[in-house]
Amino acid sequence: MGLRQQDKVQTIMLIEDEEDILLVYRDFLERRGYRIEVSAPTANEILRDYEAYQPDLVLLDYRLPGYMNGLQAAEKILQKDPMARILIVTAYEDAKKELAENKFFNGKKISILIKPVQLGQLARLIARL
Repeated sequence: MGLRQQDKVQTIMLIEDEEDILLVYRDFLERRGYRIEVSAPTANEILRDYEAYQPDLVLLDYRLPGYMNGLQAAEKILQKDPMARILIVTAYEDAKKELAENKFFNGKKISILIKPVQLGQLARLIARL
């Protein structure tokens, strides 16, 4: 992966299998000036799209269809690009514990946001990343 043009998040790759939630996030973030790339929520497509889009941030759901959850997908992305910024959204409090216990994520730019998500809170977190 090449060096990012700027530190500020401008392009977000959005991975969410519930279409209504995906549309809310996409519309909200586009109105705030972000360019949104939507990826299908399966492992191979996530990795392929990450390389194609080279987003500044990956916003993904923890619960994904198939054999991989959001943390596993994040690990695959970070193996390819250790500087990737990832925000996982989930209703599962245990995801924070899972993240903290996995030494691979130490020093990486990855955060977990627990649902229900307030859009203002989401915007503030993205701005800080």
